[in-house]
Amino acid sequence: MKKTMKKIASAFVAAVLATVTLTACGSGNSATGTAAADGKKTLKVAMECSYAPYNWTQPTDANGAVPISGSSDFAYGYDVMIAKKVADKLGYELEIVKLDWDSLVPAVQSGTVDCVIAGQSITSDRLQSVDFTDPYYYATIVTLVKAGSKYENAKSVADLAGAVSTSQINTIWYDSCLPQIPDGEIQPAHESVPAMLVALNSGRIDLVVTDKPTGQASLIAYPEFRLLDFTGTEGGFQVSDEDINIGISLKKGNTELKDAINGVLSEMNETDFDKMMEDAIAVQPLSN
Repeated sequence: MKKTMKKIASAFVAAVLATVTLTACGSGNSATGTAAADGKKTLKVAMECSYAPYNWTQPTDANGAVPISGSSDFAYGYDVMIAKKVADKLGYELEIVKLDWDSLVPAVQSGTVDCVIAGQSITSDRLQSVDFTDPYYYATIVTLVKAGSKYENAKSVADLAGAVSTSQINTIWYDSCLPQIPDGEIQPAHESVPAMLVALNSGRIDLVVTDKPTGQASLIAYPEFRLLDFTGTEGGFQVSDEDINIGISLKKGNTELKDAINGVLSEMNETDFDKMMEDAIAVQPLSN
C-alpha cells in the first residue's frame, strides 16, 4: 500500500484555493473544515484523483462524482464515496483538492486541506507526521504479471525469484515487498500506478506489486494481466497490519475532526467497505 500507498500517468498538482482553514484561524471551531463566506463549513479533502479504484478523474459528474477544485473535471472512486459519506454525516460541503502523492502529507501538515482520503496506509513512519482515523479499508498485497509470463503460475513469493520488478514510489509495495523477492532486480519506482502498469504492459518488467483493489481494477484496463494473490499462505509477502490498514490522515492534534470522522466510520463495517469498493471498481473508467 501507499507508504505507504499511491499511484496513474503523471500525477498533477492541482491549484489549491487560497482559502484559510479554520485550523489556521483564530475564531470558530478549529478542528472542523474550512469556513466559507456564508458561514457554511466545507471539508477540504485531498487525493491524487488518479489511483483507481480509490480515486480517479472523469469529465462529468456521472455516478455522483464531485467537482475537482480549480478544474472542470470531476473526481470519483472509493475515496470520494467515503468523503461524501463523511461530509454528509457531519453536515459539511465537500471540496476535492487534487494533489500529487508526495504533496498529500505536506498539505495536511500546513492546513491547506483538512484531511487526505487517498489510500494511505497507517504506518508508524507516517504517524510521525500526521494523525490517522480508524481504518476505512483493509487491503491485501498482490502481484501482477502478464499472461504467458514465466511467473504466471507462481504460488509464492519464492516462485518470483529473479524477476525484474517495480511499483509506485514511497509505497510499502516498493519499499517493503519487492525486496522480499529472492534475487530480484528492482527497477526505479514510478510516480503513479498508471505509469507502473504501462511499464508492465510494455514488457520492460516482469511484475509489479500492489494492493488487491488496484490489481483488480487494473484487470479491466489490461485484461491480459494476471493477478497472483499469496495472502494467507506461508509463501505470501510479509506485511504488518500497518502496511495494509488504510486510514484518513489529518493534521496532528486535530482530535475533534478525527473523532467526528471515526464516528462516521464506526457506522460501517468491513463488509460495507468491501461492497463500496466493488461498486467503485464496477464504474471506474478504463483509462484509470
